[in-house]
Amino acid sequence: MTTPTSNKFEFAKTPANYVPLSPLTFLERAAAVYPDRVAVVHGERRYNWRESYARCRQLASALQQNGVGFGDTVAVMGLNTPETFEAHFGVPMAGAVLNALNTRLDAATIAYILQHGEAKVLIADRALSGTVSAALALLETPPLVIDIDDVLDQSGTLLGAMDYEAFLATGDAQFSWQLPADEWQAISLNYTSGTTGKPKGVVYHHRGAYLNAVGNVLAWSLAKHPVYLWTLPMFHCNGWCFPWTLAAVVGTNVCLRKIEVGAIYDAIVTEGVSHYCGAPIVHNMLVNAPAELRAQKTQQVKGMVAASAPPAAILQALEENNFDITHVYGLTETYGPAVLCEWNEDWNTLPMSEKARLNARQGVRYHVLEGLMVADPETLEPVPSDGKTIGEIFMRGNNVMMGYLKNEAATEKAFAGGWFHSGDLAVMHPDGYVEIKDRSKDIIISGGENISTIEIESVLYRHPAVLQAAVVAKPDEKWGETPCAFLTLHPNAAPVSEADIIAFCRTQMASFKLPRRVVFGELPKTSTGKVQKMVLREQAKALD
Repeated sequence: MTTPTSNKFEFAKTPANYVPLSPLTFLERAAAVYPDRVAVVHGERRYNWRESYARCRQLASALQQNGVGFGDTVAVMGLNTPETFEAHFGVPMAGAVLNALNTRLDAATIAYILQHGEAKVLIADRALSGTVSAALALLETPPLVIDIDDVLDQSGTLLGAMDYEAFLATGDAQFSWQLPADEWQAISLNYTSGTTGKPKGVVYHHRGAYLNAVGNVLAWSLAKHPVYLWTLPMFHCNGWCFPWTLAAVVGTNVCLRKIEVGAIYDAIVTEGVSHYCGAPIVHNMLVNAPAELRAQKTQQVKGMVAASAPPAAILQALEENNFDITHVYGLTETYGPAVLCEWNEDWNTLPMSEKARLNARQGVRYHVLEGLMVADPETLEPVPSDGKTIGEIFMRGNNVMMGYLKNEAATEKAFAGGWFHSGDLAVMHPDGYVEIKDRSKDIIISGGENISTIEIESVLYRHPAVLQAAVVAKPDEKWGETPCAFLTLHPNAAPVSEADIIAFCRTQMASFKLPRRVVFGELPKTSTGKVQKMVLREQAKALD
């Protein structure tokens, strides 16, 4: 057999036939093809795509004038406003990396992220100035601060060198930005919720952001010009890549500072909302809204839900009110959703309870995810597709993170064997659909937020009366899950109540991480002394 010495199909990459993939091109195209279509709505503010493109270029220009360039980090502590949307384009246009901060985190964690990510600039909403100022006080070298001074919320104080609009005015609306030389270049930095120790910095690249933005279009069958309501925080995996998706399909971004059911229904009616994303809590709010609010809505609205699927009663109520729900699954490490419960039209005639059961499964891979399997975590041997054998979910593809910032060991562990190890335990059904059965790291998902039981337990152990502590998820009708703490007290400890423990925790962590219930007594253990969390989960379910 002769070994070929050359490949007749080998050609050189040139500017004519190869351009690095970047979602920034979606914005440029939207402004060129549909310049006058509405891009962003926020109260009385309206920007078309021509204006949004100019504002993003101004932001990039202003950042560069302040020394921001290739590989620098720009953090945004912002709500769902035009400024946060613009940062998803303006920051990478400057060659920098966007770090959208979780606005629910405490000051100490924000300070750690700013320091670890080496933020050079922090764009922060004045309404969040309490947390921001406390975080900045913990830093030896704080970043340049630019205030978002939103007329819709004048609470808080101005902390920065100037406000966002003044900063934008220093930039050039015709700024000549460049695509990244390499599509593997970092575009954003998102931090996990610190399930094991400190939060880990998950790095996305331009190629992955481009592809997952397109994946959202395909997964949701998005037509041109959807009207999208921002009920999902833009800090969640860069809004599941939807800022870039909305530019690709030239949609309208309807901003929403606070998740309030009245404001949601008002936006649906007045702005003609067609799509939204959110955690199960958002969907609970929609179906439990007053009848007069629900009656205002006349059009079908498509919703995308992640974390756990809403229970059957919620899905039925949503369907009765003409909401069409798509269930997706993903992690910070996979640019948000990478798996979806692809709906089979044959299921339409099934009873609601059966449709809800099928829709509760995590499903099949996104078009842009190259591999999805449930396998033995040690051997990576796929489990039988019997819907019973439990294994770990593994994924591979261009919409898997570059790695963890400054954490080579964790990156290597996550990618061992050439697959991303999700840490989620699941089964594979005969029809090829994945269904999660448990979370190997005992993560609690409350209102769409990941909460580490280890973090809460470490705080509880700081209380002088606590001898042993274990935290598990307790089902919650509103939030999906909330932390439930089981405590054994020191024999000679002073009397302490549930309220005392919660008040103590409130001084140590963000409010959304607080235990909602505290139970005192002996903890069930195995013969080796390990706490049986499975038993505690069952006990938590039985609590009122």
